[in-house]
Amino acid sequence: MASPRILLAGDVNGLLSQLFKRVLSVNKSAGPFDALLCVGQFFPESTEKLEEFMDYIEGRREIPIPTYFIGDYGVAAPKVLSAAVKEPGNLGFKLDGLRVCHNLYWLKGGGKFTLSGLSVAYLSGRQSPSGQLFGTYSQDDVDALRALAEEPGIVDLFLTNEWPSGVTNRVAANDIPPGISDSPGSDSTIAEMVAELKPRYHIAGSKGVFYAREPYSNIDAVHVTRFFGLAPVGNKEKQKFMHAISPTPASIMSAAEISTKPPNTTLSPYTVVDNTPKTETTKRPGDSALEEQYWRYDVKKQKKGDGNTERLCFKYLSSGSCPREENCHFRHDEEAREQYMGGVCFDFLNKGKCERGPECQFKHSLVEEGESNANKRFRSHSATTNRSKECWFCLSSPSVESHLIITVGENLYCALAKGPLVDDHVLLLPVEHSPSTLSLPPDSQSELYRYQSSLRKYSKTQRKEFIFFELISKRGTHANLQMVLKLC
Repeated sequence: MASPRILLAGDVNGLLSQLFKRVLSVNKSAGPFDALLCVGQFFPESTEKLEEFMDYIEGRREIPIPTYFIGDYGVAAPKVLSAAVKEPGNLGFKLDGLRVCHNLYWLKGGGKFTLSGLSVAYLSGRQSPSGQLFGTYSQDDVDALRALAEEPGIVDLFLTNEWPSGVTNRVAANDIPPGISDSPGSDSTIAEMVAELKPRYHIAGSKGVFYAREPYSNIDAVHVTRFFGLAPVGNKEKQKFMHAISPTPASIMSAAEISTKPPNTTLSPYTVVDNTPKTETTKRPGDSALEEQYWRYDVKKQKKGDGNTERLCFKYLSSGSCPREENCHFRHDEEAREQYMGGVCFDFLNKGKCERGPECQFKHSLVEEGESNANKRFRSHSATTNRSKECWFCLSSPSVESHLIITVGENLYCALAKGPLVDDHVLLLPVEHSPSTLSLPPDSQSELYRYQSSLRKYSKTQRKEFIFFELISKRGTHANLQMVLKLC
């Protein structure tokens, strides 16, 4: 099996003619290439370039190879992407891109899909708490991508609009192009995600320069990561805006091939060396002045008005344990867990504020220190009971749609989807109320794994491909891991 051939491009800024002219030239001399992946701003910055751009969108000019983009902002982005969202073929769960026109696909939000055998993850747009439809990604997109990171297998490519902050750590100063700094065009959330995903290649734009970092090793992984920052298309400095790679998919590589480290491999830029000799400890990339909007929960520090930027582990708070243990990038705080079990909002504990407004069902003040643990447990149990009565997924709820239930296990049950995306669409749900499958106790997680294994075997008998996905929300909704099947 020949390795796929992929072209990478930086900020397009609407210059599709210049971009595809280079694609045709490279395709003729070194191709054929299977796809083009664009990072950074894809749409025009001004209306002056709009006519040329729309010639391709409206079919008057041809896009030569399948092209995927993530920089979904700029002039005409709302108009073009609103139309794409409404297309019948784009309805449902489309992690592999929404079709905009022939050979052009929009990778929306955060997700992961397979392209020519390669596992491709992405986080589209720039971070914004406002939840805009286009041009930004939300915390829900980050949480969904974080859940995908828990799945087995190595991510081959990770596409982001902006650079991860700290990527030049552990690199000699004379190897760093001039003008590169952590701001603007750097994102600490991207640094968190790349440290968790551990992709083999990370590609980003929005810095205005080309930079190929030395490969670096990953914590708890044998393979290395290569970072490429690409310059904008047609930049005046004539910096490299297109790069070609031909990686063999990790899924078919041998263990020896995966673990090969080039001589110039550095340590991960997302770790720091402790003062203890020969000891390295994990540092979250957000531990810098750039992430002051994040609030580290600590009862004593909060009373003093002090703060820090380390965020809490949702898995630990919700279940009391975390499979990553000391390797987790997030804080395991027992006092914060007690507050969470007492009904305090996770976002309030994590950031010091909640942006969901009146629709949030949790408390936005700390449980008094003098309150007994029994009282905290009672309040938590009462809140869970009330949610169970109102939630149509709780098995004890009078609103549960029992006619859709396929089978009931000890801690979970399987049901048909009420509004299926395809004919074969089922849900795996906990019997009792839980905000996500990440918060399930170990025995429930084991049962969930057995359900998933059975459904995988069923998909093989039907000669269909399967996709598991879960949309995680901090709003207290009922966990539901969904599975859809499609023909191979």
